Amino acid sequence: MAFENEMVEILKDLIRFESVHSKIGEIEKCSLYIENFLEINSISFEKIVHNGYPSILVTPKAKEADVIFMSHMDVVDGSKEMFNPYIDGDRLYGRGSVDDKYAIALSLMLCKKYYRKNSGTEDLPFGILITSDEEIGGENCARKIVKELKTSFCVVLDGGNPEKIVIEEKGFLKVKLVSQGKSAHGSRPWLGENAIDKLILDYDKLKTLFIEKKEGNWNKTINLGIINAGSAHNQVPESATGIFDLRFTEEDDVEELIDEITKITDSEVTVEAIGPVFSGGQSPYLDKLLEISSSKTGTEHGASDARHISEFGIKGVVWGAEGNKTQHSKDEHVEIPSIVKLYEIFDVFIQNFMK
Repeated sequence: MAFENEMVEILKDLIRFESVHSKIGEIEKCSLYIENFLEINSISFEKIVHNGYPSILVTPKAKEADVIFMSHMDVVDGSKEMFNPYIDGDRLYGRGSVDDKYAIALSLMLCKKYYRKNSGTEDLPFGILITSDEEIGGENCARKIVKELKTSFCVVLDGGNPEKIVIEEKGFLKVKLVSQGKSAHGSRPWLGENAIDKLILDYDKLKTLFIEKKEGNWNKTINLGIINAGSAHNQVPESATGIFDLRFTEEDDVEELIDEITKITDSEVTVEAIGPVFSGGQSPYLDKLLEISSSKTGTEHGASDARHISEFGIKGVVWGAEGNKTQHSKDEHVEIPSIVKLYEIFDVFIQNFMK
């Protein structure tokens, strides 16, 4: 299929850009590639830059479309080799292959088809939004732009798989604990107070708030992701910092959880980031997608920019191609037939429901 070959080649081109946040110039190059594709195909777009992060918006009217397909061009760090895409069987490997550059290629191909089919951008039955800061929270792109959009439904192409349409994602808390001790020589630890020991004691206390386990692990969770402490092996550290990733569901009271964390720990507690739960809600657009695809709805433990559409009362889903849960891993890949399947589903969806 010609469209499949073109879509795969676009995806390979996109993967070659090292669009990580330590290389903002590469993000801009990736954005320029997308802009060039739109310009070559005479598709009107708006480039929106906030704090240096570009977004690309294509809508039939100014910031208005019945349905928006959203994706992101930024990726997490990876080795140099991961930015050289290759195909093995039905799988395309490379950083960003499934998170989230396949979605950009798919969105661009939909735009190309329906722009040419109709008389111009103003007749497109949908819009696309491509952002560049999803991996660091989406505050500069999705959150800023979504609150100004007029749309009835948003498909966030960043999760799930062709058989599972995600209608709910957990929220998250990024929490920092700093424990203070007393320094001393490592040969005389009794003269000091080890801040790492105090941090670990507080970690044990925190874990008591996360004991409950529910079916499918749809409960709040805790992960200690980073510890910073000490400057020499023979010194008792006087300060220790722990960065925690906490996830919560719609049944959890976030403010109450923060209060409990503060009460039961001796460390200084700082909440560095809060991401609300995503709940897509019921919609005739969702009903039609379920009808066309024969997929099932489900939930996801991770978070995406979908929380921003939920925050502003826009109904939607998180959906995507099959990557066998390799996002952020060394063998990140996407199943090419699953991208084609999604394209075909959206093609039917657009033709039969969005005229």
